[in-house]
Amino acid sequence: MNRRRSALLAAIALVAAATGTATAVTAGDAGTAAVPCSVDYKLQNQWSTGFTAAVTVTNHGPAKTGWTVKWSYAGNQKVTQGWNAGITQNGATVTAASEAYNGSLATGASVGFGFNASHSGPNALPTAFTLNGVTCDVDDGGGDPGGPTDPPGQGSRVDNPYAGAKVYVNPEWSRKAAAEPGGGRIARQPTGVWLDRTAAINGVNGGMGLRDHLDEALRQKGSGELVVQLVIYNLPGRDCAALASNGELGPTEIDTYKTRYIDPIKTILADSKYAGLRIVTTVEIDSLPNLVTNTGGRPTATPQCDVMKANGNYVKGVGYALNKLGDVPNVYNYVDAGHHGWIGWDDNFGPSADVFEQAATAEGATVADVHGFIANTANYSALKEEHFRIGDTVAGRSVRESKWVDWNRYTDELTFAQAFRDKLVSVGFDSRIGMLIDTSRNGWGGAGRPAGPGAGTDVDSYVNGGRIDRRVHIGNWCNQSGAGLGERPQAAPAAGIDAYVWMKPPGESDGSSKEIPNNEGKGFDRMCDPTYEGNPRNGHNKSGALPDAPLSGHWFSAQFQELMKNAHPAL
Repeated sequence: MNRRRSALLAAIALVAAATGTATAVTAGDAGTAAVPCSVDYKLQNQWSTGFTAAVTVTNHGPAKTGWTVKWSYAGNQKVTQGWNAGITQNGATVTAASEAYNGSLATGASVGFGFNASHSGPNALPTAFTLNGVTCDVDDGGGDPGGPTDPPGQGSRVDNPYAGAKVYVNPEWSRKAAAEPGGGRIARQPTGVWLDRTAAINGVNGGMGLRDHLDEALRQKGSGELVVQLVIYNLPGRDCAALASNGELGPTEIDTYKTRYIDPIKTILADSKYAGLRIVTTVEIDSLPNLVTNTGGRPTATPQCDVMKANGNYVKGVGYALNKLGDVPNVYNYVDAGHHGWIGWDDNFGPSADVFEQAATAEGATVADVHGFIANTANYSALKEEHFRIGDTVAGRSVRESKWVDWNRYTDELTFAQAFRDKLVSVGFDSRIGMLIDTSRNGWGGAGRPAGPGAGTDVDSYVNGGRIDRRVHIGNWCNQSGAGLGERPQAAPAAGIDAYVWMKPPGESDGSSKEIPNNEGKGFDRMCDPTYEGNPRNGHNKSGALPDAPLSGHWFSAQFQELMKNAHPAL
């Protein structure tokens, strides 16, 4: 069984009851279809003492306002933790009851829930399920093209897709980099391909579309293994707290997102022609953490984020993307996990993990559709703060009390990513998920890089004098002055980290310095204006942005030169 790949169970024939039928139809179900319900029971992961399972129930009978699913084990399986249902066990019999938020089950609708369980010896599969007392058929899960396991040589998932593989070099970015003075030094580095609007699937203004990139990836692959990095980035009401990266779809256009964006991408990725590629998808940058940090009356809340939390379309969109793309055997889904300067605080850390689990089990997705998470995408947080640690004290005061750290639990992206990985496992994700860290712009080298700790006279001098990250405030995110290229892309650089990646192509703008009319759905955010005095999200500090920047995603030569000048390790 492949790691993190749901092993679909073959259809289990139900033993005919004394009435001679394989399903029971109660008086309340008179006139409904012969099969009133069906159940798809999937093992997501299994080890010597336990397993993780996902159950999807489809109602073929009358609509229900509450549901209860029951089954029995033949062995000593014991459920230890569940989600999306209230799960209890009495002896061998397990009962899963609907929660307040998912009790409505229309005719033809499905609902999913999952659980962890312990066992010893054989893990015998359940042979019968009931929905509200009515016996269900057992679904063979035929919607998954991989079958019981991924076909050998046809995209079978590996533990770390980056291990032993080259990574795709985007020729469009490479040409722009090579055209810059000195750019040839990094023009062959692999970067992400951003599908930031529907038109990007077929190519914008004569540029390469998704199939073009995949065809070029096959050419680059040769006889070895190759990873292609795609950024899935087009949610309805996208980036509700950052106008520069708003998208083409309005807050309610979830159906358009599904049918005109995700479905066509899935169709292309599922083409058997590309089965030999390892396709890494970075799923929906930034939006999910906004549901935690920028809603509900917080000082940083925005009306747009409150709308997206209320309508649920971020959660639904991410769940749908994970479900559909996770069906493709050679796709590795990594969900965006913000960065330490955003969700590293106690109030944000656990709630963010909970929202990610909610999204990963929405719209038919399961946690098995998530191969890992990515931190610091398109951001500037230092990989490692070398001159101070979160446990340091100065003159009796903790580093956490400094204005820069501001009671955060983490000082840099590596410690955050490793800790957040553990938290994600604790809320139900696979214990072997891997993390990616975007190091494309967090090097902070050059003349401003400190050589050692700051003065030990007080905690602020100590931190500010020694910190690698030289931003005015950790909340500054747009085209940062003084930033540099970070660690070069590499596989398995640290415990729990699948790779350092350059998911954000260096030289592509974060947003325009002034309002620029456009047909790309991109707004103007004052955080990209170098004259801006700030807001609650950056402590009312100057924005730190470079001047004369173009729209987000457009080439910004001055930024590219800045990143090369301040690269660490140096070019």
